[in-house]
Amino acid sequence: MNLKMKKNYTSFLIITATLILLSCQDDVLDTRIDTQLTEEMIAADYEVLWDFGYASYANVRNGFSSLDNNLFAAATDEAEQTTPSSESQLFNEGSWSAFNNPDDQYANAYMGIRNVNFFLDKSENYVTFLALNRDTLSDNQLQYNKDVQDITWLRNEARVLRSYYYFETAKRYGDVPLVTQTLSIADNTNIPQTSFDEIIDFVVSEVDAVKGALQSDWKLFDQARDGRLTTGAALALKSRALLYAASPLHNPSNDVSKWQQAAAAAHEVIALNQYALDDDYQDLFLEDNTVLSPEVIWAIRLGETNVLEIQNYPIGTPGGNSGVTPSHNLVSAYEYLGAPDPLDPYANRDPRLGYSIVTNNSEWNDRTIEIWDGGLDASTNTNSSKTGYYLKKFLNPDLNLVQGEEELRSWIVFRYAEILLNYAEAMNEAYGTDNDNGLGMTARQALNTIRSRPGVAMPDVVAASQAEMRERIKHERRIELAFEGHRYWDLLRWQEAESVLNQPLQGIRAVKNADESFTYTEFTVEPRAFVAPKMYYYPIPQTEISKSQGVLQQNPGW
Repeated sequence: MNLKMKKNYTSFLIITATLILLSCQDDVLDTRIDTQLTEEMIAADYEVLWDFGYASYANVRNGFSSLDNNLFAAATDEAEQTTPSSESQLFNEGSWSAFNNPDDQYANAYMGIRNVNFFLDKSENYVTFLALNRDTLSDNQLQYNKDVQDITWLRNEARVLRSYYYFETAKRYGDVPLVTQTLSIADNTNIPQTSFDEIIDFVVSEVDAVKGALQSDWKLFDQARDGRLTTGAALALKSRALLYAASPLHNPSNDVSKWQQAAAAAHEVIALNQYALDDDYQDLFLEDNTVLSPEVIWAIRLGETNVLEIQNYPIGTPGGNSGVTPSHNLVSAYEYLGAPDPLDPYANRDPRLGYSIVTNNSEWNDRTIEIWDGGLDASTNTNSSKTGYYLKKFLNPDLNLVQGEEELRSWIVFRYAEILLNYAEAMNEAYGTDNDNGLGMTARQALNTIRSRPGVAMPDVVAASQAEMRERIKHERRIELAFEGHRYWDLLRWQEAESVLNQPLQGIRAVKNADESFTYTEFTVEPRAFVAPKMYYYPIPQTEISKSQGVLQQNPGW
């Protein structure tokens, strides 16, 4: 059993991905398992419990492969995808549908839910199974107790994972079917939708049920199992879910009690006193910092890779292909720290600009980036940036792609800065800017804590009113969480997508003058389209609507 308990996160994802492929069925809502696995078979070879426990993780997606096997940012006002045939253009043109949705996660989520339900059902008598095999497969009573504890943790993790899958589904589709058990072959799988609020209630109830029975820190307990869910990760999911539920899209009457619940949930994470902001914003997203940093609550390990660099390095870097290129819409949102420099529009700005985005004439990858007309990285070159900028965030610098150099990479699902932002937003809506309601931190203090991170050191926000603070919090989320997969969903939940995503995407063109200075001209890269109100929810896949025989209702407008 020691071998099973020492599997690392990467290993069990490889194994469980195979299990998922073997169990896929045509009907994604059909959570009936057609395997012949019986309790007797588990009792004879109970190591399959670990396999199916780890299978619960297999459908968690990393944000580096959201669209076009790249970041979701190109479907927002954050960026543009260099590839002309990009799937993100379906979003940007408003031409996606119930038949063709490049971010259709319905099947993936329900496969994850099916694996959780199957594991929970089949492992219900795990203490008995472990005891039956104790003499032959356990060295002693201590090992038996460890085995029981690990399956207990895996069962609780599976419940959180199921909640995560449901949240990811509900944020996209709104009302979705709620299935919490493995269905038999004879069961009816045409299950009506459960409301968004009820899905969130389920998420919260599941987290609350197991939060005290999860491992608090795998790094300290067993480094080999680091990457599995913890108490902090479960509470972070609860915080995000309740923030969405309190937001205008899902809370049109502005029920303040929902904001109070969201504030309390964020405070639960803060009160763990387990996480802290990293001292280096740029390095936080590089190499093994994404799993070792005290800011990271949960991250998906991807091993050593250079795929993101190949996709997004500037075109003038050997092996680079431009990929997701930041917009001038985003760049212009970074605050000035003083008077603008008329000769350099990127000087004297929020340092997170330089940590996240490659700008013209800046130094990176041991060279000067030449985005000016005629330069190595100019927009006039084939496959170069369409916006006049290149991505820097997440990209390990100085990799020799020609020689195949790679670095460790992990996708951060939850980090402490998001929790502080969740807290600031919820506290401001629930209690105002400077009332801590006995929790020890106000909305303003939470926001300024993020801005005062070493290496960022932005001045404190001095917004006077709740409305002013609301806008400053939204701004801070845009900057702090840039390219991390939050922007699209923030605009939806704030009901601001039609006013933002209908605006043209802007770029910048640089011309190098005879005196080595530069002239910058803003231009429109392309128009963008967001069709309100229908696009506030994804369409249920039309195949699922058809198969449900009238039970599933399509979202309005689709």
